Amino acid sequence: MSSFYSSIVQNFFISFGVVIGASLFSGLGALVINKPPYKVMIDVANTIKIWAIAASLGGTFTSFAMIDKGLFEGEFRTLIKQVFYILVSLTGANLGYEFISLLQRCSTIWGK
Repeated sequence: MSSFYSSIVQNFFISFGVVIGASLFSGLGALVINKPPYKVMIDVANTIKIWAIAASLGGTFTSFAMIDKGLFEGEFRTLIKQVFYILVSLTGANLGYEFISLLQRCSTIWGK
């Protein structure tokens, strides 16, 4: 059971970190090429969410194999775990996006 909880925590933070890292580095790239960094960061954060989920799950094929096993071989515990992993990864990716959007909102509050 400890492995289940550690996998949940890892999935969450991997998807969160992929979104945050990609957004921050794309913002740096935007500064280099003289584009608005916040707009680029938000765009990247929005488009990279699905890839963050796939990265945190370790690839999509293993997830589909586990879902297949749960549905067609009657291992419902495996199916429930996999669905929970996907939901936790989705939450981490969306929270990463919200964090980047919070940075943008705070910049308008604090001034430029």
